[in-house]
Amino acid sequence: MRLQRFLARAGVASRRGSEGLMTAGRVRVNGEVRTELGTKVDPAVDEVTVDGVPVVLGAGAVYVMLNKPAGFLTTMSDPHGRPTVAELVPRRAFPGLFPVGRLDMDTTGLLLFTTDGDLGQRLLHPSHHVWKTYRAVVDGRCSDGDLEPLRRGITLDDGPCQPARCRILDMRSAGIPGRSACGPHETAVEVVIREGRKNQVKRMLSKIGHPVIALHRCQFGELSLGDLPEGSWRELTNEEVASLRSAPRSDV
Repeated sequence: MRLQRFLARAGVASRRGSEGLMTAGRVRVNGEVRTELGTKVDPAVDEVTVDGVPVVLGAGAVYVMLNKPAGFLTTMSDPHGRPTVAELVPRRAFPGLFPVGRLDMDTTGLLLFTTDGDLGQRLLHPSHHVWKTYRAVVDGRCSDGDLEPLRRGITLDDGPCQPARCRILDMRSAGIPGRSACGPHETAVEVVIREGRKNQVKRMLSKIGHPVIALHRCQFGELSLGDLPEGSWRELTNEEVASLRSAPRSDV
């Protein structure tokens, strides 16, 4: 069978993602790098590796949750040698692992990884965006009334946002890493959105006059960090994977 089909069936990545692994020179067949998309393999005879890790049929897709610390880029490689989330997840044990969406370098919290390209694309598609819960420390004394524009659907420079769910938090129960109390001119807030535009929560809060000082994502759909330590990862349970697969189409 074609090499990219073999990789997809083994759960390494989607067909398109497998082609990307090949063209990047990360796939070897019997020890030789194979970048040609027409390459064929015999699963019963040929040894296929991705990043040096053997790939076999029947391994299935992998789903991983990371509690991302600040200071790491959401990418699997960086040409400038900066710290990346690839250092925090088991990429050698699970070749083809990729992040679903992204968190900014200074944003902490729940980041989902998978080798299931189809599910990853589905979760990021506008018609299937799941609710994502962020907790932030913002500059200034923010009131519940200040959040009303976000609930109505604020307009940013790249267009209108869908209505968000927002509330003021007690900092002691907010669960934002490194923050157990607010300063005299700070407020803890929660913002829940379905979209995933670049720096969206930061831009939304800045638009209402309360720039973000610290930002943490504590929930992605039905998934929550629970007691997962910062910088640690775990595989999702079958029930958690099922909840992602059953995420409804957006109704807003």
